[in-house]
Amino acid sequence: MVQELEQDNLNEIISSNDVVVVQYSATWCGNCRIMKPKLKKLASELENITFVIADAEKFPESRKLATVDNLPTFAAFKAGKFVNQTQTNKFDVLKELVAEVS
Repeated sequence: MVQELEQDNLNEIISSNDVVVVQYSATWCGNCRIMKPKLKKLASELENITFVIADAEKFPESRKLATVDNLPTFAAFKAGKFVNQTQTNKFDVLKELVAEVS
């Protein structure tokens, strides 16, 4: 399942789940819209990982947890710590990031 942030509380989600993968996006971002169903597909296959979509413009505190200078940015966290990130619209690159933390 993919959780969409409704408040700027990504830090709480990361600290209360073992593995978290975040898609930073924005409503105007075409590549973000392309990647969203791909993220949902991964989430349906990997129930041990918490997947989150965070609007990089609406949630500045959540954005600070990774280096978001291009969208979509995907960030992976394990045991409350940042592991790695990538900026991509390619499903294979996203899968490689997820493999690092699963």
